[in-house]
Amino acid sequence: MFVVAGTELALKRPSTREERADWLHRFCASSLRGMGIDVSVVGSFPERGAVISNHLSYLDIVVFAAVRPCVFVSKAEIRSWPVVGWMTTMSGTVYVERGHGGSAMKARKGMQEVVDAGLPVVFFPEGTTSNGSGLLKFHSGLLAQVLDGGAPVTAAYVRYDFGVSNGPNVSIADDVCYWGERSMWGHVFALLGLRGVRAEIRFAEAPIAFSGDALHRKQAAVEARTAVAALGQAGTVKVG
Repeated sequence: MFVVAGTELALKRPSTREERADWLHRFCASSLRGMGIDVSVVGSFPERGAVISNHLSYLDIVVFAAVRPCVFVSKAEIRSWPVVGWMTTMSGTVYVERGHGGSAMKARKGMQEVVDAGLPVVFFPEGTTSNGSGLLKFHSGLLAQVLDGGAPVTAAYVRYDFGVSNGPNVSIADDVCYWGERSMWGHVFALLGLRGVRAEIRFAEAPIAFSGDALHRKQAAVEARTAVAALGQAGTVKVG
């Protein structure tokens, strides 16, 4: 799948954000079909503005992009990864230099270009992945830049489960979620051997109605986290 999609990307070299997002959408949708991963959606993926979500795995990006064309904000380290870095760059990813002063402000221009192009921009305010046992603290930098730009912010929540048993020693937390100090490639190959993986994305019915206090970036992060957490409590993937 990487060879076919990478060849198309190298030959066509899409130049606009719309073309790049469409390539990523088709690649991710095809990848999920090939892996036998089913995706269900509750609510509607916003057509524009920002989408914020919890973050469980690199698989989250594939799942969101498979639903509709969109652009992601990601850590800059991915840009240097072999093959993957080139593909994420070519797909229009907006990079953030974590640990560098003003990194979120520098990413603002790229995010605004995405919004102006009529595409949703997706990012994960936790800043890292977890095992899904609870939401981590939301970082306020990117959120503040989006709000300053006037774009609507819609909450989303992603979760996974198994439609069939993969054995007593296999769990969503350890074998689908990717977190901690683990080999990514080892995790990827283990994931490919799982059966019946299912993903669900829940989207809020409307953008987050931030309070007046949300002009303070830290308060905005708290309110955003509350909105995402509410979606997480709203339902679960049903087995059957």
